[in-house]
Amino acid sequence: MPSFVEKHGLWSADDRAKAKAIIEQADAAGLEVIRVSFVDQHGLLRGKTLVIDSLKTALGNGVNMTSTLLLKDTSHVTVYPVWQEDIGFGNGVLTGACDVIMLPDPSTFRILPWSPKNGWVLANLYHTDGTPVSVCSRSLLKKALAKLHDKGMEIVIGLEVEFHVLRITDPKLGLKDAGQPGAPPETELLTQGFQYLSEQRYDELEDVYDLIRKNCQALDLPIRSLEVEFGPSQLEVTFDPAKGMAHADNMVLFRSMVKQVCRRQGLHATFMCRPKFSNALASGWHLHQSLVDKETGENLFMPKEGELISKLGDQWVAGILEHAAASCLFSTPTVNGYKRYRAFTLAPDRIQWGRDNKGAMIRALSAACDKASRIENRIGEPAANPYLYIASQILSGLDGVNRKLKAPAPVERPYDSDAQLLPKSLIDAIHALKNSEFYKEQLGDAFVDYYCHIKLAEWERYIATISEWEEREYFALF
Repeated sequence: MPSFVEKHGLWSADDRAKAKAIIEQADAAGLEVIRVSFVDQHGLLRGKTLVIDSLKTALGNGVNMTSTLLLKDTSHVTVYPVWQEDIGFGNGVLTGACDVIMLPDPSTFRILPWSPKNGWVLANLYHTDGTPVSVCSRSLLKKALAKLHDKGMEIVIGLEVEFHVLRITDPKLGLKDAGQPGAPPETELLTQGFQYLSEQRYDELEDVYDLIRKNCQALDLPIRSLEVEFGPSQLEVTFDPAKGMAHADNMVLFRSMVKQVCRRQGLHATFMCRPKFSNALASGWHLHQSLVDKETGENLFMPKEGELISKLGDQWVAGILEHAAASCLFSTPTVNGYKRYRAFTLAPDRIQWGRDNKGAMIRALSAACDKASRIENRIGEPAANPYLYIASQILSGLDGVNRKLKAPAPVERPYDSDAQLLPKSLIDAIHALKNSEFYKEQLGDAFVDYYCHIKLAEWERYIATISEWEEREYFALF
C-alpha cells in the first residue's frame, strides 16, 4: 500500500534520500524518541513525541494532529465554533476537532544537544486528502518565496534578536497557579543592565551566553555574535545571513532552544517584547534583508556611486513602507509589542526610512561596491511568527517592485518627521490588516479573516481585564 507521501506525490528524490539518511543517522546515534513539530499561528512549536521505532512510518505517512491547535489564541482557547459545519474555510474544513497531518520535512532534522536521545524534525501541514492546510504559516512563506523565484530573485535575511533571561525564584506550580494562561514564574535579574556592550556585563552573563552559543553551534544555527543589550538582564544574539526559509526555521528553533536550555538551569528566557519589571527595556527583532540574483548571486540592492540604494532596492523599500501599517500584525502580533513603539528609544514610531539611522523604521546599510548592501527593518518584536513576518516583507516589497514605486526621501530626524505613525495598539493593527485589499489579494480573504479573528480574541480578553493602572487611577478617586 502506498504511503501518504507516495500517494500524493509530496516528496522529491532529494527528500526521499534525506529521509533515508535520517533513519540511518537516528540508528547510529542511538536515538530513543523523535519530536515531530509544526509551527502554529503564533510561531510556537507544537507536536508529538514518538518512540524511535515509529520514525520510518512518520516520515512516510506523517503524524495525525488535532486541527483545533490552529484555531487557538495565545491562552490556548479555541476561538472558532468547531462544532458547526462551516467555520469560514468551507464546509467540513477544520471542523469537529478533526485531524490534519504533520508531514516531516527531512531537511530540518536535528539531534537536540541538550537532550541527545531526542531527534527533532519540523513538519508541514496537510489535510488527510493530501492538500496543504491553507493556514499553515510555513506554507504561506513558501508561496511568497515562489513569487520571488519566478522573478529570478532570492531573499537573503539577517537576524538580530533581543530577549531577556532571568533567574526563577518561584516557578508558580501551586494548584492555584494553573489557568488559561497560568501564572507566570516569579524571577529576579541576572544583571542590572544600563551598561550597553560592557565587557563586565558580558562576563556576568558568560555562563548564559556559553549555554546558548554551544547549543546553537551543535544545532548548526549560524550564530555570529553575543551582545550585551541596554536593559537589565537583556541579551542580543545575531546570525550570519541565510536564505529566507532557512532563517525562518532557524528563528523558531533558536527561540525554542533558548527557553528549554535556560529552564533546565533554573532560568526563564522570554521573548516577550516589554516585560513588566522596573527599568525593563523593550526587545526588538531587527530583520536585515537584501535580494540577490538567483543565478549569479549578485546583490540587487547594491547602489551605484551617488545612490543610497539601487533602484530595485528603492522600489522594495517603497513597497514595505506602503503596506507597513497592514503588515504590523505580522511583525508585532501581541498587545505588549505596541508598547515598544515610542519616540527617542531606538525603536520606530512612524513609517519612514533613513540612512544608517536607528530611529527610523527602515535603516539603509548600503554603499557602492559593498556586496553586503541591505536594509534593516526595525519594526518587529521577537515574539513574531517568523514565516508571517518574512512573508509580509517579501509580498509588500515585491509589490513595490512590480508597481515601480518610489520611496520618499530618507529622514535624518525620525522622531520629528511628519510621516504616518505606526499603529498604536494591537486593535489598530487588526483594523489595518482587515482593511487591506492588498493582503486579501495576496493571502486570500479567508486567511486575513482567520488571523484577524484569532488576534481579536486576544485583544478582547485584554480589554476585559481590569488593569493595575485602572485600579490606581480610579478606585480611590471616585
